[in-house]
Amino acid sequence: MPLPHPDLSVGTPSLFSLKGKVCLITGGARGIGLSIAHAFLESCCAGLALTYTSSSTAPKLAEELSKQYGVSVKAYKTDVRSKEEVSKLFTDLTADFESLDVVVANAGVSFHYDSLEMPEEKYHDLMKVNVDGVWWTATEAGRAFKKQARAGGNKGNFIVTGSASSVLVNVPQKQAVYNASKAAVVHLTKSLAVEWASWGGRANAVSPGFIETDMIGSLPEEWKEKWMTMIPAERFCAPDELKGAYVFLASDASSYVTGVNLIVDGAYTLP
Repeated sequence: MPLPHPDLSVGTPSLFSLKGKVCLITGGARGIGLSIAHAFLESCCAGLALTYTSSSTAPKLAEELSKQYGVSVKAYKTDVRSKEEVSKLFTDLTADFESLDVVVANAGVSFHYDSLEMPEEKYHDLMKVNVDGVWWTATEAGRAFKKQARAGGNKGNFIVTGSASSVLVNVPQKQAVYNASKAAVVHLTKSLAVEWASWGGRANAVSPGFIETDMIGSLPEEWKEKWMTMIPAERFCAPDELKGAYVFLASDASSYVTGVNLIVDGAYTLP
């Protein structure tokens, strides 16, 4: 029996609201994750959970966001490389929030090495964060979503932070393993979209190009000069310019959108 259509009679502006939705963002205390957090709070989400690994300011940040927006915001120290820690995170979320509606697997790292010179420990660390971390988060989210859907509640929405590197090979930097990790999780997202469709769960990816974060600011100037010649928009992306993409995919405005890799890159991947 096909799943029923959602009620979209609320009007177009309300479709983009996250009212009533509880959201989780891994790696949500800084960079792209923090912009997503503000976007969800500005879109009136009912509650927000952020994970962090080493930030001493994340709990204070959660308190400040909670006071600013008037909703419950909680920070959870979680190493996404660990299946056990991710499992505990979802147990804690169940205790702290009544439901879980949107999960953004955003935590990630990037290392630049020649493929023949990358240290083994760096390879494993990158893959554990960028691939294993998304997998552990996805499986826990999927179980929670499916349980809710079977009980007649929200069917759940999973969003992965991919990268333009998932569809091309960047130059001049050498980052074969990073590129492979992002291609892996984008294809994982598409696979989950097909598997979860039978009970109404959705899975999509947002793949940013070059974003003006602290990480990009620390990279060699000659790399950035090269990238600028390759981006038709002739500039990097501000983190807040990603807000619309994540809100769209998190909201009912995208109720029939699943398995998409939404590339936000100023046309960098097109030429």
